[in-house]
Amino acid sequence: MATNKPLVLVLGATGGTGQSIVNGLLKSGNFRVAALVRSQSVTKAVTEKMRTSGVEIRIGDITEDYEKLKEHLQGVDVLISAVDARIGNQQRDIFRAAKEVGVQRVVPSDWATPGDTRGIRTLTDVKFDIREYVKELGVGYTIIDVGWWMQFYLPLPLRSTGAPEAALSWSRSLYGGGESKNLLTNLHHIGTWVARIIADPRTINKSVIVWEDEVLHKDTQELGARVSGDGDALRAKRVEVSEEEIKKQIADGQVLYDKDPMDFKLSVSLIWFQYMYSMHFLHENTLENAKRLGYLDARELYPDIPAQSLEEYAKEFYGLPEPGLLYVRQ
Repeated sequence: MATNKPLVLVLGATGGTGQSIVNGLLKSGNFRVAALVRSQSVTKAVTEKMRTSGVEIRIGDITEDYEKLKEHLQGVDVLISAVDARIGNQQRDIFRAAKEVGVQRVVPSDWATPGDTRGIRTLTDVKFDIREYVKELGVGYTIIDVGWWMQFYLPLPLRSTGAPEAALSWSRSLYGGGESKNLLTNLHHIGTWVARIIADPRTINKSVIVWEDEVLHKDTQELGARVSGDGDALRAKRVEVSEEEIKKQIADGQVLYDKDPMDFKLSVSLIWFQYMYSMHFLHENTLENAKRLGYLDARELYPDIPAQSLEEYAKEFYGLPEPGLLYVRQ
């Protein structure tokens, strides 16, 4: 049946952020949705779930030749990328193809915390390069950042046994005395905001910050102790991390990362600690900083979308059978 609804193609649709985006687009009812899925992911349960939900599955990869990329983009009005940030530079050709075939808007893979300082976060430096490339292309674009996931901000409870050992320590760390405020968004809500942003002419060629709560780090650790029911026993697991210590962790992580950036186990510690440094010592992940950088505030644009508080999410988090599974790489 013919429809005039715009067609949105999502890259990286089988990942956590990608799934949230696809779900939000479908739930809005305002779009036709397609996903570019690599051949090795076609049989995944998440791909089959998308297909049965009405998502058009296009089999391909952003590393394919330019003419093939143009074929994948036929009929697409909006291209949203949620690819792994470690392959961010590989987005160039598909954005160039999008410009050529007449895609109206592209959304590069950002989906993280705001900031403008180069040399602090390896992944963000790549994102800066891609933003500049997209602007030079002259294709319509929207940059969307979402702060930090609520799922990764709360301390894991004592009963967690399914998380990697490092995640237990990281989640229970108090950085710089816990005096940093941070913008937070529930991963599962990202798509709801995206569906509104990409339909809004006010956001074309703009950056938008999505956020649901902004909470002091030390208050989060206390929230976790209280809502988890672990109380003082969880407080006793808390690890104080100074600026000097996190710089050492970054240096150690760089050594592992350099061995193979695409090996998740080797790259994750550098990526994690660079973000912690940005958030907790440079205080980049705040609404004040996002507005200083020129971001539009999604909550001001769409006041009718309910924003979940971290306190509300904490009840969900500690009600999960194993919250630590959120840290397990699929």
